[in-house]
Amino acid sequence: MVSGKHVEQAIIEKTFRLNLVEKRLQELIAEGTVLVDVDGAVVGQVNGLAVYQMGDFSFGKPSRITAKTFMGRGGIINIERESKLSGKTHDKGVLILAGYLGGKYAQQSPLSLSCSVCFEQSYDGVDGDSASSTELYAILSSLSEIPIAQGIAVTGSVNQNGEVQAIGGVNQKIEGHYDVCRLKGFNAKQGVMIPRANSRSLMLRPDVVEAVKAGKFHIYAVSTIDEGIEVLTGISAGERTSDGSYAEGSVNHRVQKKLQQFTKQQQKISGGTDKESAVASSE
Repeated sequence: MVSGKHVEQAIIEKTFRLNLVEKRLQELIAEGTVLVDVDGAVVGQVNGLAVYQMGDFSFGKPSRITAKTFMGRGGIINIERESKLSGKTHDKGVLILAGYLGGKYAQQSPLSLSCSVCFEQSYDGVDGDSASSTELYAILSSLSEIPIAQGIAVTGSVNQNGEVQAIGGVNQKIEGHYDVCRLKGFNAKQGVMIPRANSRSLMLRPDVVEAVKAGKFHIYAVSTIDEGIEVLTGISAGERTSDGSYAEGSVNHRVQKKLQQFTKQQQKISGGTDKESAVASSE
């Protein structure tokens, strides 16, 4: 008779035979060689989730994603693309972010923004759009100057309407972040945020399921960027009013306010430059 416990034991033994690389990466994170925070809150920094394929074995690993925003007209600079470490699908995901930002915050004034987005300590290339929502959260955090909880790792692609779309490898990603949190110490606030469309794909290890039941680890399912940013920051995203503004103190209000400041400052500088050019030419 083959029962459930025999199947579970076979899976455990197969994993043990193949997960040497996974264990080594987890050790590097636990000892601090690979920088991944699972506690506290930081502005412009989010833990994204990637899946590594090693023959017949695949595993998930959290990776630090950072965004820096500043005045200018350079748009979103994908550091991976500039260094030729980005695949076509990842490039597409980053380009979508500009459409979302313009459609949501630049209806009444131009979008004057320069932003750099980077997968930290990534040297083998990045492909896929499953981190596009993660990159967007980092950008929104940087613009609003609101810190993001580091214990919650994020996966999910996003479209120009701000809807979070399904991705692959959701179970490996959740288990990968769970293992890192276990090694670095649980604080009852850690978890993973996934697209709501992936909820029916969950088939997690028994230890992860037990940790969720006990409240040591959490899985959040979201459908939109506004839902996700509320989970990560604990602050209301803010609904758009009839005049195109957002509720005072909300994440969207602070993002819009910062972008308007960039635009006004850029126009002021451009106006001064144009006047200086006119004086020089007349002389």
